Parts: sequence; structure tokens; C-alpha cells
Amino acid sequence: MIECHARPSPLGPLVYRAEDECLTGLFFVGQKHFPPHATLPEDSRPAPRVIEAACDEIHEYFAGERNAFSVPVRLQGTTFQQQVWDLLRQIPFGDAWTYGDLARRLGLPPGASRAVGGANGRNPVAIIVPCHRVIGGDGELTGYAGGVDRKRWLLTLEGGRAREQLALF
Repeated sequence: MIECHARPSPLGPLVYRAEDECLTGLFFVGQKHFPPHATLPEDSRPAPRVIEAACDEIHEYFAGERNAFSVPVRLQGTTFQQQVWDLLRQIPFGDAWTYGDLARRLGLPPGASRAVGGANGRNPVAIIVPCHRVIGGDGELTGYAGGVDRKRWLLTLEGGRAREQLALF
């Protein structure tokens, strides 16, 4: 059974989606690619444990107390999307890779950056699968399903190389 619950965040409401004790979605309300089936329950049912755990971890992340996540995640997508999303989880906290970096690490030619960007943009679990840590080859903050302002905010929160990149623009 799919369960969805919304919780506030410093960047606006987040919708958490879970199925079978795994987090399957984390979306900013109204973001690009917001799934139509991520509706909120009309009753006051308690959220599943995995959603409560994810909420706690996200709260700690926003408070600057967490830089890695342990909540179980299940991502549903094409084989290529799965490969990109798995690689996103390898980007260290405070770092930023380019779409070209991702393509190279997947053994793809440089022209595959657009396909990598498309898969990155379809990531169903924001923040925990850190698609916000991917920037353009020239260091620009290109697309983010939750909006470039949120991407900038998240990268600033994380600091490190990501913050250095932001200082250039």
C-alpha cells in the first residue's frame, strides 16, 4: 500500500511517499515531475515508520546535524535511471559533480550528459538521493525539479566544493 504524508521544511512542504517499509518518493509540493498519485491522505492516519524516520533524518539534515541518510529507499525507474540514481548516492556531501562527470563514471561518451540530466531530473527521492549536487559543466546551477533557488540553498547548506562553485556565480 502506498502512503503519502506532507511535512513542512525550510524550503516549503515536502511530500514523503512510502511503500512496503521503503521510502519511494520525496518531493517538493508542486515541483516539476510531481507525481499525480502523490496525493495526501484526507484522514489523520499516522505515517508509516519509514516516513517518520525519513522526516527525522531530513530535519537533522536541515539543522546541519546529518550528512548521510540511512532510511531504506526503493527507486523505481528504467535501468538507465537506476544507474544514474545509484551514482548520485556516491556524490559526497559538500561536493558537486557535473553531468559530464556522471556520464564518464557510467562509461558513456560526453554527449550522454543530456541523457544523464534527464534521468537526474526524474529522481523520485529529492535530497536523500542528492540530485541537487549535480551542476553544469561550466559550474552553472542548471535545472532542478524543485527549482534552482532550492538547489542553491541545499548546496549552500552543504558547503565544501559546492559552496566554492556557488561563489563563482
